[in-house]
Amino acid sequence: MAYASSNPPKLMVQALGGSGPNIWSYASTDGAATVDGANYITNGGSLGMKVGDLVYVMDSDASPVIVTLHQVSATGDGTTDLNDLTTITQTDSD
Repeated sequence: MAYASSNPPKLMVQALGGSGPNIWSYASTDGAATVDGANYITNGGSLGMKVGDLVYVMDSDASPVIVTLHQVSATGDGTTDLNDLTTITQTDSD
């Protein structure tokens, strides 16, 4: 599935005082390898994404759901790119 601007990343936490990273969330049926592909997000500049921002990505059709953390490495309309940082794992031990 391709990125759809009708389902953009959502700003969760704005940098306090204008410094530091913003924190975004993005839910899609696309896996992390697709989402962190070059220029996957086509409207990051218009959304206000900036280099250094953090993006939590949820692969919503994985079972169990997979969440990965990425950092914006380049941004602009048509040029937004995410770096893969880490997969957040889950264990239900009860």
